[in-house]
Amino acid sequence: MSELIRRLLFDYRGVVPMTWVYFSSLLAIALYFKFNRLWSLRNLDLICLILLTPGLVTEALGREEGKPYFEYFGYVWLFVIGIIFLIRLLLDPMMVRRPLLEPNLSVGGLTFLGVALMVFLMARVATVDPNELNPGGATAGEESAVAAATTSEKAAVAPALARTETSSAQRPGYPLLRLLPSITTQRFSRDFVTQHGAPVPHESLVASRLIIIASHLSVVLGLVLIGYWHFDNIKTGVAAAVLYLLLPYMPAMMGRPDHVLPAAFLVWAVALYRRPILSGIFIGLAAGTIYYPLFLLPLWISFYWQRGLWRFCLGMVVTVGLLVGLLALRANDLSVFIHDIKEMFGIWWPITENLEGFWRIPGISPEYRLPVLTLFVVLAFSFALWPAQKNLGTLMSCTAALMLAAQFWHAHGGGLFMAWYLPLLLLTVFRPNLEDRIALSVIGEGWLPRRGRQAA
Repeated sequence: MSELIRRLLFDYRGVVPMTWVYFSSLLAIALYFKFNRLWSLRNLDLICLILLTPGLVTEALGREEGKPYFEYFGYVWLFVIGIIFLIRLLLDPMMVRRPLLEPNLSVGGLTFLGVALMVFLMARVATVDPNELNPGGATAGEESAVAAATTSEKAAVAPALARTETSSAQRPGYPLLRLLPSITTQRFSRDFVTQHGAPVPHESLVASRLIIIASHLSVVLGLVLIGYWHFDNIKTGVAAAVLYLLLPYMPAMMGRPDHVLPAAFLVWAVALYRRPILSGIFIGLAAGTIYYPLFLLPLWISFYWQRGLWRFCLGMVVTVGLLVGLLALRANDLSVFIHDIKEMFGIWWPITENLEGFWRIPGISPEYRLPVLTLFVVLAFSFALWPAQKNLGTLMSCTAALMLAAQFWHAHGGGLFMAWYLPLLLLTVFRPNLEDRIALSVIGEGWLPRRGRQAA
């Protein structure tokens, strides 16, 4: 009997990746598509979210099977859909009419579905052995797949692996976070070309699992609370959280700490925007994890300009200072500390060699990254002046737009880091009119939010 119970409860094998792609896409349409308003903006947003999937799957197939042309097509597809979403996010502040379009399921049904999805997805993170799916620990089935791979496929993937190893020394990010391994939870191809490397240590694996699970829980809880606190509609927050869990991006990339951890910090910076010092702390944590959120400062400083600016800046400066202090304690000499600081803030001239992703497609010169980077910087500083009157809605849409725009010049797989902007994009899709949520009306003159001071 005990053997039967164990098999019933713990012998879950997981869903085949492509089956999950089709199933989750159809379920998202059934839950969120407004069949009585075919030409609504909500339907267009939903279709574009689903259209991210072909690019993600094609890139994964090309990378796993050693077929660069698949991988190149996937990045081009992601960039095209990314441009569509960037235009949509930049136009969002001008969309004043925001009709309430609730999902086609009750709050109870959405909550049950969201909890079930969260349990299954995080159970996969907690139980999968990355030494079987990640480089360095191929199983017997994978060994046979590698043996069956043609010599040309192995030769095609070898330069990409060499570029990855060469350029890894110039990947920006917080050095301590980079000690955590990524956990591959599934593969889209059965005939992937295996990279051989060292197995993942147990201690770092446990730490990575805990951080990944906590980060996803934080994103989901943050989306729900934003709907409850700021949209005055908990169903909207639950709907955004369930759609976040439904998208095929989750099972494909949910095991990457450098993807989800900055997303959790950005979501909570928005959730606690009424407390400038806490928002500053979370923006500082996001900027310390990956330096790209530093370009959000003109936008957020402009939002808090009339009230709460010094509290926001204090929270961010103290947080970044503490992260730098941890690096100083870790470093055994000055040269190591300086290298860590450069790595943390990406302090080097934009690289034009050993690029990955879109920027290594044949025929696309790496020099084109420089004008794209220039346009990105101009966009970031333009948010200091536009929109002139910033509210919570513009804060969410412009933050998502800037983190999405960072994908276009990211030298190491730009386009795949969807978690940086996806939760805020979903909030923008579901949000009501928030023109009254400005700093002067929601932030008190002291250290408490205005609502709390009025209650007191």
